[in-house]
Amino acid sequence: MDRSSRIVASLTRLTVCLACGWITLGITSRPAGAESSRPNIVWIMSEDNSKHYLRHFDDDGAPAPHIESMAQHGITFDRAFSNAPVCSVARTTLITCCYGPRIGTQYHRRSKLAQLPTDVEMFPAYLRAAGYFTTNNAKEDYNAQRRDEPWDQSGRNASWKNRPNAQTPFFHVQTFTDSHESRLHFSKSDMQKPNQTASDAVRLQPYFPDTDLFRYTRARYHDRMMIIDDLVGGVLEELKTAGELENTFVFYFGDHGGVLPRSKGYAYESGLHVPLVVRVGENVQSLAGRAIGTRTDGFVEFVDFGATVLALAGVNVPDSIDGKPFLGPGVDAAAVDRRDEAFGYADRFDEKYEMVRTLRIGDWKYMRCFEGYLPDGLQNNYRYKQLAFTQWRQLHQAGKLNDVQSQFFAAKPAELLFDLSQDPHEIQNLAASPEHQTKLAEMRSRLMQRLTSMPDLSLMPEAVLYEQAMDAPVPFGQEHRSEIASLLDTANLALQPFDKAQPLLEQRMAGDNPWQAYWALTAASQFGKTAASLADAARPLLNSDQPLVQTRAAEFLAIVDDGFNPWPTLRDALASADNDPEASSILNTAVYVRDFLNRQDGSDAKLRVGYKVGKSDQAQRRLDYLNDQL
Repeated sequence: MDRSSRIVASLTRLTVCLACGWITLGITSRPAGAESSRPNIVWIMSEDNSKHYLRHFDDDGAPAPHIESMAQHGITFDRAFSNAPVCSVARTTLITCCYGPRIGTQYHRRSKLAQLPTDVEMFPAYLRAAGYFTTNNAKEDYNAQRRDEPWDQSGRNASWKNRPNAQTPFFHVQTFTDSHESRLHFSKSDMQKPNQTASDAVRLQPYFPDTDLFRYTRARYHDRMMIIDDLVGGVLEELKTAGELENTFVFYFGDHGGVLPRSKGYAYESGLHVPLVVRVGENVQSLAGRAIGTRTDGFVEFVDFGATVLALAGVNVPDSIDGKPFLGPGVDAAAVDRRDEAFGYADRFDEKYEMVRTLRIGDWKYMRCFEGYLPDGLQNNYRYKQLAFTQWRQLHQAGKLNDVQSQFFAAKPAELLFDLSQDPHEIQNLAASPEHQTKLAEMRSRLMQRLTSMPDLSLMPEAVLYEQAMDAPVPFGQEHRSEIASLLDTANLALQPFDKAQPLLEQRMAGDNPWQAYWALTAASQFGKTAASLADAARPLLNSDQPLVQTRAAEFLAIVDDGFNPWPTLRDALASADNDPEASSILNTAVYVRDFLNRQDGSDAKLRVGYKVGKSDQAQRRLDYLNDQL
């Protein structure tokens, strides 16, 4: 379908609702104060902050009078979730209203843009077709290739004020970077300047060491959130001055969690649970379907945000997206209040690989760590620019952390189960508790249903998707649905008792499908030294013609055999790599075996990759880290 045909198709999806004053194919006038006019919608996003840093959501958070005032004139969503804990994946989820692992947009930073499904556009394109003026200031950071242009303007000068005339309804996105992770990249000398928030006034998460540096870091972040609040107030004042505030729905939310350690990039609540307040203009209250000044515990996810904007604007929500509106005409508020399920995903985060999937139902949280033997604290160059990250690792290496504080640098079980009503910081894993086995089985079953129904493309290595899938990820997933389901079954052998899993793991390692062997080795690694009896089955795979299978075999043998030297295999695999995801995955293992298994290379030669690595490639980050320490 060409662009003009798609626009016509989009226009026909406008809701006809004469009772509300909407007319298909365009309203060109906006009588002042008339509830029948289509509303403006504004999104205000602050980067890298979970709900935990605002007093409106958490007693230990910072005061934010402007955001709190929004709540008095609107609705607070106490359980709002980014589906991913990092910006490009989260923002792509927002703009497409689709789960990243289903459409191939789950990796941060992208190695290749994913082509959108033929029946999905970035949702502001539907608004444009319906006559809205759409603007974005200024961050995009999408992992998908756009087809129809979603924005009338996008950039530092983009503004709803530039719309053709005062009667044109607008959708505007404003991102504020003052809470971004980089704002915590201060030096030791910077700490001589006191924060506005006193260090002794903050409460640290229990998994952090209680040091002056961590206290200063958290206090500094409270200051950043107060700056964000002032900026939010500025947007509201601009709308008020222009006479548009009461014609507008204003959303404030964080683009994912963060930004102290163990938040951004990690699929804990600190990485996924975001603040969301929607201010409702007086002239558009009838569209909200809720009492003003209220709060709800109903679960809403990033896939739902764009669908909600379309519903408020009177544009039909496409069946091809994953999101469901939580405000707007025809939305049952009581049904939204009963929503209690959120799905999360974390894959490659810059150069750091690990596949994690989460499911939260009510106060229960289930995490499936597909490569749980990889510690959370695995090197990520940009993260460790933060002094708190570096100090945490130094204290771990010096043996000065307690068991809870050390979890970040330890292997994780394949499954984690948390009762968030009792354990909001996710430090008490109940997965092995006999009294919680029924709940564990229920949560596991529900998550696996979701992964197979998508299907989850990450069961194929990113290097395979890079080579074969990114031009049409969704059709690729459908064509390989049965294989992906089978790979999931193999990965889930890590959840069985080892004596039951062992013969099946041997069978998968010996089979013809290299990705079955890949996941069998991964599952075996999860068992640790308990799986040492599989060493003989794994050794032939050191000579696989697939570099990633070689790498997983070397990784497994390094875990179970203290005398095994993985470096010759890793160097050979790296020399055979022919794309960035493949090389990055191999180098991820190299960092793990050196930093956490204490296997030194023993060679003075620099690590070499089998293709010319670009300066911006993720593999280059790993090479810089590893080669600089030779």
